[in-house]
Amino acid sequence: MKTINAIRMGGSDILPLVEGGKGVAVSNGRTAGQWAASGGIGTFSAVNADSYDEQGRLIPQLYHGRTRRERHEELVAYAIEGGLAQARRAHEESNGQGRIHANILWEMGAAERVITGILEGAKGLINGITCGAGMPYKLSEIAAKFNVHYYPIVSSARAFNALWRRAYHKVADLMGGVVYEDPWLAGGHNGLSNSEDPTKPESPLPRVIALRRQMREFGLDATPIIMAGGVWWLEEWEDWIDNPDIGPIAFQFGTRPLLTRESPISEAWKQKLLTLKDGDVFLNRFSPTGFYSSAVNNDFIKGLRARNERQVAYTTEPVGAHSAEYGVGPRKRVVWLTPADLKRVLGWEREGYTEALRTPDSTLVFETPEAATEIRLDQVNCMGCLSHCRFSNWAQEEPDYSTGKKADPRSFCIQKTLQDIAHDGEHPDSVDRNLMFSGHNGYRFASDPFYSNGFIPTVKQLVDRILTGR
Repeated sequence: MKTINAIRMGGSDILPLVEGGKGVAVSNGRTAGQWAASGGIGTFSAVNADSYDEQGRLIPQLYHGRTRRERHEELVAYAIEGGLAQARRAHEESNGQGRIHANILWEMGAAERVITGILEGAKGLINGITCGAGMPYKLSEIAAKFNVHYYPIVSSARAFNALWRRAYHKVADLMGGVVYEDPWLAGGHNGLSNSEDPTKPESPLPRVIALRRQMREFGLDATPIIMAGGVWWLEEWEDWIDNPDIGPIAFQFGTRPLLTRESPISEAWKQKLLTLKDGDVFLNRFSPTGFYSSAVNNDFIKGLRARNERQVAYTTEPVGAHSAEYGVGPRKRVVWLTPADLKRVLGWEREGYTEALRTPDSTLVFETPEAATEIRLDQVNCMGCLSHCRFSNWAQEEPDYSTGKKADPRSFCIQKTLQDIAHDGEHPDSVDRNLMFSGHNGYRFASDPFYSNGFIPTVKQLVDRILTGR
């Protein structure tokens, strides 16, 4: 295994090891600070992060506003205060070592307001901003305002080219690095484009080389690329280190820091990770963001898949094969199905899926009355955690604060489920009934000897292990 030497990134010489940011409330100030204390870059999630009262007790994120706009303002206030709390904790834990980054999602609600509020209140505590989930053109502008380095997350040279030409060339000196996030292997939301097949993974090497070529055209030869997604043992990436076609390279670990003693996730979540098998992480498109995302194929994901399979197309008038009448809702308003689909619907009703929910695509999905009630309640309780949400039809733009489309019951309230799995650890089934993000290499916890007999390392032990290659 080649020696892992420090590289120049964000104005400092650090180990080329980066903790991947994971929200909500999963990458926090403690994990980020401990990773930085080990010599690398620690990253806390600034996506609706946890905040605490004067006694250090968690402040539940409860919403009292009567409208979505009022609740959205509450969410922004929670997010800024939580980000500040985690930045302070990370700074304290780091003991002045390494670097501390804040990770945001550009498609989260009020992303610009939130990160601006955090940076204003945490001057000198945050060294860089990492940002993906969309095309964050304003990232460089925000970084320049506070004189911090920025790290865009991209999944192709083409995406970086667009960002650079439109905005980033104006603030070239503060670009600390470019995160290449593999759209087939990374956990959380994935940057698959419409031209890429989710079922046909591509090797990251030629894609990263293409990114480096693009960066060299812009004079960014010395700017590191951070490889994210699918990184486990560094010896598997030995050919990338000191490779002139790639240039300066660092490696990001998102899934592995979940299983550390400092990780805030529940014991049930940690034990679940130790039992995953190859294929248990599922690339899906259920997210209300509209992006693909990678999550553990648990009861939550299976329920969404089953709901989407209980789906038929309808018309409002008899057209072609749509000749069978069907009554929707309490008033039994007539729509038209094909005879074959009507037969399927009657079968679902006999199984208890009696509630027909309309989608924006002129289809009906069928759920139990209890599940349908929960879906409608979640939609009503929307607090605008995304810039655009297909589940609730919220959008943060004035004057309507709406996507202009029907709310889509085939998706889910992402804020609710991520808050639940992060904070409801006393219930062992929380990891089955909630969204559980993971990178596709999560199954390797079960086979890696490092975790034998259920061993859970400290962050420092994990970083030391990574540095050995295996």
